[in-house]
Amino acid sequence: MLEIRHLKTIKAIAQLGSLAKAAQRLHTSSSALSHQLKDIEGRIGNPLFIRKTNPVQLTAEGQIILELADTVLPALTLSEQRLQELKQGNKGRLRLAIECHSCFQWLMPAISQFKQRWPLVDVTFNNDYMFEAMPGLDEGKLDLVITADKFPSDDIHFEPLFTFEMVLVTAPNHLLAEKAFIVPADLQNQTLLTYPVAPERLDVFKHFLMPENSQPQHVKKVDQTLMILQMVTADMGVAVLPEWAVHEYQQQKLIATSSLGKEGVQSNLYAAIKQRDKNKGYVQSFFEISKDVSLVNLPNVKQL
Repeated sequence: MLEIRHLKTIKAIAQLGSLAKAAQRLHTSSSALSHQLKDIEGRIGNPLFIRKTNPVQLTAEGQIILELADTVLPALTLSEQRLQELKQGNKGRLRLAIECHSCFQWLMPAISQFKQRWPLVDVTFNNDYMFEAMPGLDEGKLDLVITADKFPSDDIHFEPLFTFEMVLVTAPNHLLAEKAFIVPADLQNQTLLTYPVAPERLDVFKHFLMPENSQPQHVKKVDQTLMILQMVTADMGVAVLPEWAVHEYQQQKLIATSSLGKEGVQSNLYAAIKQRDKNKGYVQSFFEISKDVSLVNLPNVKQL
């Protein structure tokens, strides 16, 4: 049976290209490492490296063991870090802000479960960054942001939570309610109800209207999802919202929904956090709980 020290040996030899360098890294002698390598090969029944090659080359069996090492060793390191954190204490702070304005449907149950598991972590919400929270993360005033706006960054980690469809929401008797899917031109004579953020941050503009150089007749900005839905049912405009956020209303026939284009527009949701904080035990737990709760509580979402 293979042991952790065997995986570390194969990893070191493969990375450094020689037994001598690997022995130096592992703080042992070349002869001891050579003996251990023979022991591993005896257990496997075949050589793991092609002899007399410089740098050493893996056999097919060696490659399998290396792939195992690449999977197991990082997971072992993460678990050791999390255990050390628990040994030192499970206190912490999680200052949250939400750029997903329909998130409370799944986030509140997730927070409740998180608090049960991590009672000493202080979880707070900051409403000062309600519609543009990423600057708060950069400034150190927030610890985690729920957002759909992922971008390349060396400092920020974007943990994928789930993916879902954005749909057009109309009153049941609206002219567009009968259409299984709409095209950008369908919105040219409509009032589009949106959150008060820049158009280029909204999926309906980024992935649907702008590529076709199309615009709605009017744009009216509304702060709250419930208010948007009330205005839609009163036929005061149409909106584009996550399908999971309006599913219940659609089932009750209070609204109608249509896909944006024949293929629909998919959106992804992320938990953004500083790279230095992503491996903290309670942060990893927050990721895990958020994914599990959203998949259980929300219709028609998929894990990223």
